[in-house]
Amino acid sequence: MHIPSLFIDPFSPLLQHPTEQRLKNVAHAPKRPCNLTTVEKQLAVRNALRYIPKEHHGLLAKEFAEELNTYGHIYGYRFMPNFDLYAPPVSEIGANCEKASAIILMILNNLDKRVAQFPQELVTYGGNGQVFSNWIQFRLVLRYLFTMTDHQTLVLYSGHPLGLFPSTPDSPRMTVTNGMMIPSYSTKELYDKYFALGVTQYGQMTAGSFCYIGPQGIVHGTTITVLNAGRRMGLSSLAGKVFVTAGLGGMSGAQPKAAKIAGCIGVIAEISETALLKRHQQGWLDVYSKDLEEIVNWIKEYREKKSAISIGYLGNVVDLWERLAEEPECLVELGSDQTSLHNPFLGGFYPAGLTFEESNELMTTDPAKFKKLVQNSLIRQIAAIDKISAKGMYFWDYGNAFLLECHRAGANLLREDAQDDKSFRYPSYMQDIMGDIFSMGFGPFRWVCTSGKPEDLRLTDQTACKIIDELKETNVPEYVKQQYLDNKKWIEEAEKNELVVGSQARILYSDRAGRVALAAAFNELVKTGKVSAPIVISRDHHDVSGTDSPFRETSNVYDGSAFTADMAVQNCIGDSFRGATWVALHNGGGISEVICRILWATFSQWGSDHSAGVCTSGKPEDLRLTDQTACKIIDELKETNVPEYVKQQYLDNKKWIEEAEKNELVVGSQARILYSDRAGRVALAAAFNELVKTGKVSAPIVISRDHHDVSGTDSPFRETSNVYDGSAFTADMAVQNCIGDSFRGATWVALHNGGGVGWGDVINGGFGLVLDGSPDASRRAEGMLNWDVPNGVARRSWSGNAKAQEAIRRAEQQVHGMKVTIPVEADEELLKTLKF
Repeated sequence: MHIPSLFIDPFSPLLQHPTEQRLKNVAHAPKRPCNLTTVEKQLAVRNALRYIPKEHHGLLAKEFAEELNTYGHIYGYRFMPNFDLYAPPVSEIGANCEKASAIILMILNNLDKRVAQFPQELVTYGGNGQVFSNWIQFRLVLRYLFTMTDHQTLVLYSGHPLGLFPSTPDSPRMTVTNGMMIPSYSTKELYDKYFALGVTQYGQMTAGSFCYIGPQGIVHGTTITVLNAGRRMGLSSLAGKVFVTAGLGGMSGAQPKAAKIAGCIGVIAEISETALLKRHQQGWLDVYSKDLEEIVNWIKEYREKKSAISIGYLGNVVDLWERLAEEPECLVELGSDQTSLHNPFLGGFYPAGLTFEESNELMTTDPAKFKKLVQNSLIRQIAAIDKISAKGMYFWDYGNAFLLECHRAGANLLREDAQDDKSFRYPSYMQDIMGDIFSMGFGPFRWVCTSGKPEDLRLTDQTACKIIDELKETNVPEYVKQQYLDNKKWIEEAEKNELVVGSQARILYSDRAGRVALAAAFNELVKTGKVSAPIVISRDHHDVSGTDSPFRETSNVYDGSAFTADMAVQNCIGDSFRGATWVALHNGGGISEVICRILWATFSQWGSDHSAGVCTSGKPEDLRLTDQTACKIIDELKETNVPEYVKQQYLDNKKWIEEAEKNELVVGSQARILYSDRAGRVALAAAFNELVKTGKVSAPIVISRDHHDVSGTDSPFRETSNVYDGSAFTADMAVQNCIGDSFRGATWVALHNGGGVGWGDVINGGFGLVLDGSPDASRRAEGMLNWDVPNGVARRSWSGNAKAQEAIRRAEQQVHGMKVTIPVEADEELLKTLKF
């Protein structure tokens, strides 16, 4: 891998088209559905061309149109590196900021062909878990990360690098949102449209947050699940017991290894020969066969021997279950399924009766027929499972929407006493097993040794063992001690079990006390030089606090709140200002139901909107003094070098403030509103803080704004109704705005569903900041306001608004550390020549 070439300007000279790079020996994503009109296809090409210098539009417009026609999506294959990607030692990356180097390492690991499911389509796992939407974004993000400093934060809107914005060294170096949508428009059908347009993406869980560590990431959780499933059956040992399931992909590929570690006979169906052979060659799958009779004979042989083995069936899972159901005796004690049913009709599940290749063709040529075949197969599969369960098998849903999709297909799965549409006869693993583990605070804590040295990982394993020994001697319940014992066994055998694929990483289901102790100990190892490079700590989103998912992570929440998403959103916001190097918030993951839904967007294109202030003294004379101060600032601003249409805003503001007291606007608190731009708000906050500091105003001033503002609201029927690039129904802006305000100095932040045009049709957020006269208040106000306004202006600029483009360029000149991705406008006549 030639690392320096990852950071070059990909447009000067333009990278050569690597026609030979779409390799035949690498698995590729199926063609995506592209149900766009001709005008929408032109918009998709226009959106991709925004990244490209004008002189290359003629050539690349045709390439992008061809990709859209051929693959259903614009991947920008020309910009794909012509060598295999992998996570190098962090010392070889050499970015300006060491933390950014670590992020680059994590991104590269997600696209390692040993790790990623469809690396050339930027899919890490799950069939459609995108790292980026296209290779142009990959190039630009790496360039931003390579050059950024510890005083900047990179903002990613669903793969799109909005730009670098100033922040403090304690702030995240990157904030990521993926798939944020207006709730009423957060559907799987609309996702296909907006992904094709290039304005959103499905980040799965750790694909789009750059924290995937290969199938090891789920091996521990799967091992815990299988062990505890056996315990629910009263089994102290799984020797000679059979676990049947499906899937050998990026996540499901952990199942054979987990079954072997748990000591049972794992039988896993997989229809993709490429996926199956990947696990076999990796050493995680012991034997495999296309012959069902051979599979059944192996099961009987190893049941008799009571020996652990992992067996792969290269064929359709429906056929496997139906064959096992024919046996007079119950050959299966434990059963589940890990096919990618969050994406059931686009390669997540393959129907019986068709080959892998036939299915890939039919899902695009006749999606309605393919859907019917999938649903018929699901009904057959659950019927076979019912027969074996009646003989004594314990079956659970693995949080992949298996039961949900069977139910949607028409299978009778609801319990007799069901009062809702999620109370199925079979439990989810979260309801019966993992929910209790999460409730104890145990979850998938991960770490990556960025040195790339196995000996560093070995030392962290040894350190973890010592910490677990200390924890299990503390005063905790016996069921917590059992978790510590399971963890100790896992870590002691981790190296022997050859879990590493890609980066030198480890996963450990740990609780709060364990994670805190591990992080402190690992940091000490780096500090003392015992570990030779920084360690990245992370976790799966599938954890105690990180995910709201009513059919998986929160399926054992019974107070009626399982369908809410406050927990996941609050977790991300809280992590952002408590020390995370980067944070991510995703819509969808695991089962493709919404993890978080949020609302509202932006307003004035040149960044002038509601700035509000409250004099907490309650004195009219204090408010009068702030009015006078505002008038002086407006007088200064209108003399600056700004366009005439901006000066008109200043004149209107001056008239408003001069007449405010006469117009008797105050009701309740001594408050004022002024439609102000970035420069105005920063100046007003500084001046007001000085008034408090000097005692001219007798108590702190609270500054705030309406959510109906430049950056605070995504609302396609109001604040973002003039956004025409297809992203009006997305909500990355409002969510990012709240997160960014939280770590830049806001006293409080808020994020809402609904507002103005109603629940489900808006996402909006706001803040409050107390100016108490301190230097810290001045610093926080400047830092936060230099994000709170430019965020929305940059988004509007990217959508093509000329006034926003002028405003953001002016902000870049005035605010140190701000560097925004500026769009290049495509020629309308060129787009009309494209053939679709």
